[in-house]
Amino acid sequence: PSGFDPATARQRLLEHFGAASLEPYGCEHLPLAIAAAGAALRYLQENQVSDLAHLRNLQTYSPDSFVGLDSVTRRNLELTRTLRDGKVEGSLLGVLDHTVTAMGARLLRRWIQQPLLDLERIQERLDAVEELCPTPTGEGRGPFLRADLRRLLDGLHDVERLVGRVGTGLANARDLATLRRTLERIPRIKRLLAQARSPRLRALNDDMDELRDVAALIGQALVDSPPILLKEGGLIRPGYHAELDRLRRAAAEGRDWLATYEAQERERTGIPTLRVRYNQVFGFFVEVPRSKAHLVPPEYERRATITHAERFITPELKAREAEILSAEDRANELEYDLFVELRRQVAAHTDRLQRAARVLAELDVLAALAEVAARYGYTRPVVDESAVIEIREGRHPVVERMMPEGARFVPNDTHLDGESHRLLVITGPNMSGKSVYIRQVALIALMAQMGSFVPAASARVGLVDRIFVRAGATDDIAQGRSTFLVEMAETAYILRHATPRSLVVLDEVGRGTSTYDGMGLAWAVGEELHNRIGARTLFATHFHELTGLADQLPGARNYSLAVKEQGQGVVFLYRLVEGGADRSYGIQVARLAGVPDHVVERAREVMARLTREQGSKGAGEHGGRGAREQRSREQRARALREISASYMVGEGQERLLVPADDEVVWAVVRELFGLDIANLTPVQALVVLNEWQQRLRETQRG
Repeated sequence: PSGFDPATARQRLLEHFGAASLEPYGCEHLPLAIAAAGAALRYLQENQVSDLAHLRNLQTYSPDSFVGLDSVTRRNLELTRTLRDGKVEGSLLGVLDHTVTAMGARLLRRWIQQPLLDLERIQERLDAVEELCPTPTGEGRGPFLRADLRRLLDGLHDVERLVGRVGTGLANARDLATLRRTLERIPRIKRLLAQARSPRLRALNDDMDELRDVAALIGQALVDSPPILLKEGGLIRPGYHAELDRLRRAAAEGRDWLATYEAQERERTGIPTLRVRYNQVFGFFVEVPRSKAHLVPPEYERRATITHAERFITPELKAREAEILSAEDRANELEYDLFVELRRQVAAHTDRLQRAARVLAELDVLAALAEVAARYGYTRPVVDESAVIEIREGRHPVVERMMPEGARFVPNDTHLDGESHRLLVITGPNMSGKSVYIRQVALIALMAQMGSFVPAASARVGLVDRIFVRAGATDDIAQGRSTFLVEMAETAYILRHATPRSLVVLDEVGRGTSTYDGMGLAWAVGEELHNRIGARTLFATHFHELTGLADQLPGARNYSLAVKEQGQGVVFLYRLVEGGADRSYGIQVARLAGVPDHVVERAREVMARLTREQGSKGAGEHGGRGAREQRSREQRARALREISASYMVGEGQERLLVPADDEVVWAVVRELFGLDIANLTPVQALVVLNEWQQRLRETQRG
């Protein structure tokens, strides 16, 4: 359509802004941006009755200024709404949104969707949040400053929307009264921020126009609580306009005359319930109960009869009606004209009002991020130009808030450096926490670059230019695309757009096709990310064979989410440990999910048979398998020792030294984990301990 033609759009923009060039708006040489802005302006001009004079500025969005987040990543990270039901609650926005104004809420949403790449701007935001937070020792004025600032911001109305209504001529008197009350708080906010130390808070304070003249203009003209209707009077404050005051006096005198006339007629006619009334059909009239109609004087002229009353007009009412109504009508018309002029004068300050709205919104967001940090124990991240992502005791910001009361989120560490720890292959069974872990790393990096504190004991984030999160897939029936095709399309996008500065999070690749096809694809994707792209990558997978990447690639490392077996079941420890998992525990998870016991048992039988057949087929085919299995056993043993450290005997106690792959020892450890101590009698405990002691002594002698 012609509205998107760059030349036509450019001319429309120049005419609207009264400019000779679009250079000051940053889009003079961006034809697509000009076309989009011009088309939007054309739509508004054709659908709004006003001249859009309040649209004074044009901001050009540059993707190069923000972390790249494609739609798949936004959806999988659940930044502003959940995958399941599309609600804000359960998303990152739902956790971070402690703003107290509508302006701040909208800005926070933009910050979440547009993390920064400018290191200086990131540090400025972090400095501001830090100033509004308590110090590690709990001292300082930060919490008091934050509380006072949030108290002043709380209840402020949406200045951005109000200015839009003023500019389009849609604002009523209550809108302007609301705007005045909001503007009257700005001087108090400026006084509060006068002692701010952080550069961003000081800059915001300097940029904030107090707008005392605009508040005074509205306050002098409007009453404190004006009616919503504009043409029925009661808008303008007495003393604001001399002619209006004169007309009001005339109308008031007329009403006084009516009250006097009503009292006079009651006394003259002897009808105590006589009333002087008004409606738009008859004007002023005298209403008398039908039971008293015989007392009406002869000069009364009947106009109407209703169920319980008769209505009359009199010569005196006819004589006064025009004078009274004329004064009231002229007063109402003049009030409306005065209000329209007031609205026009306020609209002339649109630039200043919009700038104040932006400052108030940013103050609200910074105070909200500080509030979240203080409530949930977030810490300030270090953001730098390095390739390192180092997180100690990181937590998922959303999952930890959604956990049931009394439950504790298990934190985990992360080390990525673009070199020796470039590709982390993460294995472990379903429900063990792989998906939560890899997403929390992406969310922590995103939060750090939007200028927020993060849920971790400490964090260092080397600037990330793009974040890619591929997790799960569904059929796209409308486009005729299968689940696997959707998965591969998303993977292809990552491989074509990721850079060494990117953070790539893959939650399963290749599961939508046959085992060996999927495994081959997943292996090749891992090699591509490591060798050619060099992106920092977290690769969660159920293909245990991918742990072999660590043998082939210098920057690949194996990690797993630890579990412990308990009888026929499994207990998830949610702890990341070095080394790959050797089992998926899928059957145990199926039991937890409620699959009938007979189906679970049949699955065990089939799995055992398939395992035996595969083992016999593969004997001698893979010469390096024995070495890998040995390393895997050593890694598992080392991890199990770390996890079970709290169960070991204390200092000074005798410790048993055994080979790391001794199956008897680890069988005893597994039994220890599964022991129901609360329901064990002392005698039973002694019997169990004696049995364990005998088995371990035999192992030691062997």
